[in-house]
Amino acid sequence: MKLLIKNGRVVDPVSKTDDTLDILIDKGKIVELKAKIDITEAEILDASRLVVAPGFIDMHAHLREPGQEHKEDIRTASLAAAKGGFTSICGMPNTHPVNDNRNVTEYILSEARKRAAVNVYAIAAVTRGLEGAELSDLADLAAAGAVAFSDDGRPVQSSLIMRRALEYATSLNVLVIDHCEDKTLTEDGQMNEGTFSTLYGLRGMPAAAEEIMVIRDIILAEKAKARVHIAHLSVKGAVPFVRDAKKRGVRVTAEVTPHHLTLTDESIKSYDTNLKVNPPLRSSEDIQVLMEAVRDGTVDCFATDHAPHSPEEKNTEFDRAPFGINGLETAVSLLIDRLVNKNVITISRFVQMISSNPAEILGLKNKGQIAVGADADLTILNLNKEVVVDVGNFASKSRNCPYHNWKLKGAPVKTIVAGKVVYRL
Repeated sequence: MKLLIKNGRVVDPVSKTDDTLDILIDKGKIVELKAKIDITEAEILDASRLVVAPGFIDMHAHLREPGQEHKEDIRTASLAAAKGGFTSICGMPNTHPVNDNRNVTEYILSEARKRAAVNVYAIAAVTRGLEGAELSDLADLAAAGAVAFSDDGRPVQSSLIMRRALEYATSLNVLVIDHCEDKTLTEDGQMNEGTFSTLYGLRGMPAAAEEIMVIRDIILAEKAKARVHIAHLSVKGAVPFVRDAKKRGVRVTAEVTPHHLTLTDESIKSYDTNLKVNPPLRSSEDIQVLMEAVRDGTVDCFATDHAPHSPEEKNTEFDRAPFGINGLETAVSLLIDRLVNKNVITISRFVQMISSNPAEILGLKNKGQIAVGADADLTILNLNKEVVVDVGNFASKSRNCPYHNWKLKGAPVKTIVAGKVVYRL
């Protein structure tokens, strides 16, 4: 049956639309969009006083399948995504085995088609085994369906390998995503290097480790006329380099996570291992600069860096616990509460950063927009809905989230994928 969404506030940054409209969906596509649509044979969804946005896209998540299904799997990650308002998610390659060959890429995409509630895309490894020594067969991986390449938390340390990766990926018109970290500076590090790492007796990870690699990637991308995407930007010192590179026409984009906008290194005084992430939580000064970068367009998109872990893995000493926050089910409410409702950014800018821009950066056709002919992937928001984060109710297998009991205003109330409602609050 056709689906008719009526009376919603349609926010579409691509067409610069912000108006009350009806949307008619048939066979997974948007077929009509106007002020009033009257049709008798359709399921009616009343979106009065709600925001209807193009489906949200998370271009940085860890699905854990294959090989680490005790933490998460494709099905549960997709359910968590749907509950969090995401219609599309991209799985990073640090699976077991690593997604560095066609077989793993095809397995992920095949299982997603069978079991996932949302669209699932695969990001494949830049180097074999994430070892940083030998390039993966990028052409074969792209042919198998990989939408981007990244070595994730084991970033490419060799500038020569990174240069070759950028050149090769550019010839394929596929993006390279880099976790910018000079590992020689962060070895055995547990948190941001600074006053609080000294006070808490934890080995620090200096901001310079990120800054150095951001600068390197910008230089290499500029020389190669290649595209590079900076994952989870976290330090104030890196922002001017990204901003200046954009002004020069360098093809660099960047993302920021909700936790790097809402939590600081001071909070680690609790030694809660759910606060242990990489890049680490930074200072309040870093947050202020990142907020300005979100406002002025230096940062292009939001991403969750959803990194689920089992309770057994996180329930240990801080220096022994793995890095990572469970983020799919809290990201949207956090960003609406802390940025949109506090007038840091407009709702249109928010939608652009969590839908339109990720779709454009990854080259996802018919995603990230509300238009006739586009895929009927939609996220419906109630900006005034008050929610309390309860990790016990997560759809994800894991609970490693530092936001338990946080009260937030604004939430996704319906998630629609290919015209089908996959989540209702």
